[in-house]
Amino acid sequence: MAALRIVTLIPSATEIVAALGFRERIVGRSHECDFPVRIDALPALTAPKLKTDGHSAAIDERVKRLIEQGLAVYTVDAPLLKKLAPDVIVTQDQCQVCAASLADVEAATRDWTDRPVAIVSLNPMSLDDVWRDIAKVAEALGVAERGKALIHSLTQRMRMTGERAATVKQRPRTALIEWIEPLMAGGNWMPTLVEMAGGENLFGTAGEHSPWLEWEALRAADPDVIVVAPCGLDLARIRADFPALAKRTGWADLRAVKAKRVYFADGNQYFNRPGPRLVETLEILAEILHPDRFSFGLKGRAWEPAP
Repeated sequence: MAALRIVTLIPSATEIVAALGFRERIVGRSHECDFPVRIDALPALTAPKLKTDGHSAAIDERVKRLIEQGLAVYTVDAPLLKKLAPDVIVTQDQCQVCAASLADVEAATRDWTDRPVAIVSLNPMSLDDVWRDIAKVAEALGVAERGKALIHSLTQRMRMTGERAATVKQRPRTALIEWIEPLMAGGNWMPTLVEMAGGENLFGTAGEHSPWLEWEALRAADPDVIVVAPCGLDLARIRADFPALAKRTGWADLRAVKAKRVYFADGNQYFNRPGPRLVETLEILAEILHPDRFSFGLKGRAWEPAP
């Protein structure tokens, strides 16, 4: 039997496939796939239809303009995809602005009549869904038992952190910010991770999409801790965007600001990738919320205090 040829069109899928032991079977990726190391040497099959530089408000406006026109946010290189001849394509249908969607992939493979291809679409709304997606990918790759072992390893590691965090006496009231302008709170799996890390999540509901957040609601809640982890942005991009949040009326009066408990966290590599590294995301939150109890060595490379 010929070795599987796999294409992964979202970073979390690439990380799942690699964690299952199929890193060397990936023949194509999305333009955003950058982990594990050297994965970016593979051909990129997707590209955004908009400029992704600039501040968060400008990016948000460009995305909304495309969606209002009924257009996809990303393109899929259909000729290159066909040339790579994958047996399995892993994509997603959870978020139309996060990556190429199931509809995009189905359109690109519609005329494939000469060979079968399995399309695996991920749709993680909650932390439990992430584990189900890992099992789904493992099943598609023919390694269901390996998938179960990976899930067990990841959940056990998270359980250890969660059990330790459960013993804390003070649970900081925490606002997790997923986008700066306009403001958005973290949803999906993020409220669960905040609670597991020993915090009280103020905005967003586990298992539901990330909600828009009114500035006055954040100001009225007056959190003990604010974690800024925008979707798709690394620490350098967050630093550049942060002034849009810090200039808000009343920012300096917030409890978290006065206590110097505002933090930047890498939303691109960790918080917004529903795959194996959500384990590290939980550890980041534990370090931020309870620095006296947790130290995983993530400070400085995965998160940092706001200036």
